[in-house]
Amino acid sequence: MAKEGDAALVGRCLCGAVSFSVTAKREVDVCHCSMCRRWSAGPFIGFGYDGDVRFEGAEHIGVYRSSEWAERAFCKICGSSLYYHLLGTQHYSFAAGLLDPREEMVLTQEIFIDEKPAYYDLANDVPKLTGQQAFAAFETEKDPNG
Repeated sequence: MAKEGDAALVGRCLCGAVSFSVTAKREVDVCHCSMCRRWSAGPFIGFGYDGDVRFEGAEHIGVYRSSEWAERAFCKICGSSLYYHLLGTQHYSFAAGLLDPREEMVLTQEIFIDEKPAYYDLANDVPKLTGQQAFAAFETEKDPNG
């Protein structure tokens, strides 16, 4: 069920073979971890979604298990990064670049700031979490009893 502040977000890969529509918050996060930087050739800018996802062109999605806890998906035709999926959950982080420009999207935080290389900085004044803090925050979100 959609919550206040959620928006219908439609995305597609570069070639258009894969597309999706979800209702999610208008928020994006930036991940500076080394895996995201290798996967997306820079920091990964994504928006989170928790729930079932239906794709058009799902047969064109390649999935790579990148760690014990996550998998990453890409378009097998054009190579576009599609999403990060936390295994054992319905949590996805979709690449924000898959969306047509959305003026109302807001950057809310940077994570794995302890792995960010020195050659770039973002100007946004948002919370910056280390990897350990990001994992702790996600665990708290998963279990409201803490």
